[in-house]
Amino acid sequence: MGNQLCCVQVDESTVAIKEKFGKFDDVLEPGCHFLPWYLGSRIAGHLTLRLQQLDVRCETKTKDNVFVNVVASIQYRALADKASDAFYRLSNTRSQIQAYVFDVIRASVPKLNLDDVFEQKTQIAKAVEDELAKAMSAYGYEIVQTLIVDIEPDEHVKRAMNEINAAARLRVAANEKAEAEKIVQIKRAEGDAESKYLSGLGIARQRQAIVDGLRDSVLGFSVNVPGTSAKDVLDMVMVTQYFDTMKEIGASSKSSAVFIPHGPGAVRDIAGQVRDGLLQGSVHQDHKLL
Repeated sequence: MGNQLCCVQVDESTVAIKEKFGKFDDVLEPGCHFLPWYLGSRIAGHLTLRLQQLDVRCETKTKDNVFVNVVASIQYRALADKASDAFYRLSNTRSQIQAYVFDVIRASVPKLNLDDVFEQKTQIAKAVEDELAKAMSAYGYEIVQTLIVDIEPDEHVKRAMNEINAAARLRVAANEKAEAEKIVQIKRAEGDAESKYLSGLGIARQRQAIVDGLRDSVLGFSVNVPGTSAKDVLDMVMVTQYFDTMKEIGASSKSSAVFIPHGPGAVRDIAGQVRDGLLQGSVHQDHKLL
């Protein structure tokens, strides 16, 4: 009906290419247009001005000889003021863009190691965008944005990279565990040393108290009971402690039994050993003073 009335409709975000007798004549904007077909005018085709996206998968090799698939996403659109160039100068826009993407990626990625490819994907995308913008502007297309959306190494390479990462993390964990065990052992040794030191101080103070008590007892007994010597007092103290010890052993149900010579003679022997030890210590002290 529209052709019979010589009227055509152009949709929004689209332009129509008008020809007259096979030659380009005009670019028709969205709306209704008079097209006298009987005068040789016709619509050669339509061109969308909407933003389009093309995903390009390119296989290439890195500098360290690892094959990767790089996926680039190209967002582009035709320019309204260059619609005739976009319509007539390119027969397959998507193939042309894909060819430029392959060229730039295969020229950039082989210069980088695999780790650098992941780190510098923004620079790779910028290189692709610059090359496409320069080339496609001559054909009436604008490159809006270029993104490197995925970098896929070979499956065996990915597995090896994961194993390397896992091994590194296990090594760090082992070092941390060893360091923690080292700290625990050091703290335990410091605590044990401190405990033994305090125990030694306690024993030394206990023995000092015993010596002070014995000295006070001997002096007090000698003063209150005339005619007694220090030997007599020490023998009596030893006998008293002996019977106290025997009493404690017999009264405790869980004590360990120690068999020693029993009788007054045994006590006399012990007292003699203690006395001899004291005398030897006294003689040694006198020699040191001389």
